[in-house]
Amino acid sequence: MSIDIANEAGIDVDEVGLAAVARFTLDQMRIHPLAELSVLLVDERTMTELHERWMGEPGPTDVLAFPMDELRPPHLGGNRVEPDPGADPGLLGDVVLCPQVATEQAGKAGHSAQDELELLTVHGILHLLGYDHAEPEEHAAMFGTQDQLLKAWRDTKATTETEATTQTKEREGTV
Repeated sequence: MSIDIANEAGIDVDEVGLAAVARFTLDQMRIHPLAELSVLLVDERTMTELHERWMGEPGPTDVLAFPMDELRPPHLGGNRVEPDPGADPGLLGDVVLCPQVATEQAGKAGHSAQDELELLTVHGILHLLGYDHAEPEEHAAMFGTQDQLLKAWRDTKATTETEATTQTKEREGTV
């Protein structure tokens, strides 16, 4: 799986962490292992321009998703069928994040900016996979899937961090 992270926001962001949550999400959604995803981090001015141009709405937003393969998606959201290894993997598209908006939202939500960026990354990927939240049923399906993915991601991340700490202590002889 190819995940390209480009930080044009002028803000230091844990790009490795964003790539990891993106890879985890795509794996959990059983996306073809050769699919390609681009995650672009932009400043508020650029996000405002994109938001106004493509959504017709004023001001910056937190995340935008631009599917690249709408005519033949590599995966339909929610379909848990194993990918066909011979199938053309396709280009999923671009997830565009605005760290400044994410930081502001994180403060209001009471969690870290990194947690907010991870949530927005998952949200953007789900949009690329055909999920939407305009209608109540769609909203329930998308946010339910998003919550499950984030919980699984955080559980996996916590387990990995605990194991790494234990291994370090074992090497140092402090366990």
